[in-house]
Amino acid sequence: MLGQKKLFQRLLPGLMHALIFWGFLVLFPTIVMAMVAAVNRDWSIPWLGAQGWFMALVDLFVLAVLTGVVLAVWIRKVVRPRRFDGSHLGEADVILGMIALVVLTLLGWHASRIAAGLNEWPARASFLSNWVSGAVPAPRVSERIFDWAHVCVILSFLVYLPYSKHLHIATAAINVFFSRTRRAGRLEPLRFDVPEEEMRLGVNTIGDLTWKEMVDSFSCTECGRCQDVCPAYATGKLLSPKLVIMGIRDQVFAEGPGLLAGGELSPIVGNGVPEEMVWDCVTCGACVHECPVSIEHIDHIVDLRRDLVMMQSSFPQESESMLRDVERVGNPWGKPQGDRASWAEGLGVRVLEEGDEPPDVLYWVGCAAAYDERARKAAESTAKLLQKAGVDFAILGAREACTGDPARRMGNEYVFQSYAEQNVATLNEARVTRIVASCPHCLNSLGTEYPDFGGRYEVLHHTQLLAELLREGKLETTAGEHEITYHDSCYLARHNDVRDEPRELVAAVGRPVEMPRNRKRTFCCGAGGAHMWMEERGTPINEERVREAADTGAETLAVACPFCTVMLDDGVRSMGKQLRVVDVSTLLVESLED
Repeated sequence: MLGQKKLFQRLLPGLMHALIFWGFLVLFPTIVMAMVAAVNRDWSIPWLGAQGWFMALVDLFVLAVLTGVVLAVWIRKVVRPRRFDGSHLGEADVILGMIALVVLTLLGWHASRIAAGLNEWPARASFLSNWVSGAVPAPRVSERIFDWAHVCVILSFLVYLPYSKHLHIATAAINVFFSRTRRAGRLEPLRFDVPEEEMRLGVNTIGDLTWKEMVDSFSCTECGRCQDVCPAYATGKLLSPKLVIMGIRDQVFAEGPGLLAGGELSPIVGNGVPEEMVWDCVTCGACVHECPVSIEHIDHIVDLRRDLVMMQSSFPQESESMLRDVERVGNPWGKPQGDRASWAEGLGVRVLEEGDEPPDVLYWVGCAAAYDERARKAAESTAKLLQKAGVDFAILGAREACTGDPARRMGNEYVFQSYAEQNVATLNEARVTRIVASCPHCLNSLGTEYPDFGGRYEVLHHTQLLAELLREGKLETTAGEHEITYHDSCYLARHNDVRDEPRELVAAVGRPVEMPRNRKRTFCCGAGGAHMWMEERGTPINEERVREAADTGAETLAVACPFCTVMLDDGVRSMGKQLRVVDVSTLLVESLED
């Protein structure tokens, strides 16, 4: 927060805000001086008030704040980026005006003190105030007017803050301090082992919000950075992460007195937040990554989904079969558990049976690679590469079940926790310590969320292990000349910080070409948040990503996620692009075979 790190992800707006923010940190002592001087103009803060270097710094930051205000006005009134759509722009104008008045009255006060000979510090140190002092009429009268004007503007600002979007001045530091320190992909689990009256099954009314979710809503600056990077919003959906948080905040303000009085409260969905917004989210985390005040939008949306699914039985009709199949047969494809290892027939892959010695590495195949024809190729390639490198690995076969990720992101926390406990029991009984997963969603569940249920393992993505084997010389490739653009999966690059290893593999087999949106700022394929099994309105997200990939001129679109494989391949087909979508492991196998 002090370094404005996340704001500087966008240089010009970041610089604007930093100049204002840092300016007020430096100018804070002068506010104290002005308030006391309003009563006794001969008093100042001992020592500091007489320091020329400090007063020079004050003048420097008066200029910095005014520069920041000018930049803000230019961005909002001239550039007018779309991210401000839906924000309270009139309120922002009032705030900017008050900020300008704070520093202008301060400048006038210091200039009039110099003109009246009341300055305790060397006048020449205040290069700006000293210059302005020559134009101050009736210095002693002006000194009183500017001092009281400065104090009144500040007090008016403080009174206005709780009723404006600038409430974040009071709450942002708290929100940043208490933001999650674990990986971004983890969701806070619900408790089902508590008395019924204490059980919380998502969020229906403002009374169900956690204290962090309330502070989140108070901290929104309405900057629209989340909205600007949201793939749903970018492709014409109703969802704006900013408007979700603003809607929750507006409802908290409207019904807060009723909550404190124990009165009736209205559901958030359908009032503060339209239900369509709740289901548009792909849980990609772009909003959370961009937010300068560490709002956790996904937690809000998933909590709203939890109430809709588990309490209201309200969810998109097309996702009903997925939820039913996960609960009934252990995978969202509805296929028999006995078919889980059919992809490995003829490959000589060891299936770990009860009582067997654990392998060095357990390969967690995942539902997509086990049952989807296009995703299966990545599992076959990974197995071949591990065999060639001499890795001792095995799979669970029919004992592997869905991690529960699609159900959890849909809002069915109970089903997720049932599978989490079942899978943890299986892995612990098998004495597994190291797991490699091809699916970033499985990687996220196993490595980031299963520790909440007693499952603590070293979990790697298959690109991480393959890159390790490549570095050790256990796999050798010859790079070709064909251009390859790599698509970062949201659950791999953003939620779990795996970005470099897939690129090592791409560079080992061809010539990498980056898309504009890459690494932590990648653009979703459209499958996350259980959207693999939901209908999509507006422009398909996968088509938008395929368009970006095709514009690079690359022949191959490399992926490292089975969901991305399916979604982007569908996008290529629907758009008629000449682009091959293939997992990096398959590219590696083809290079070895060549």
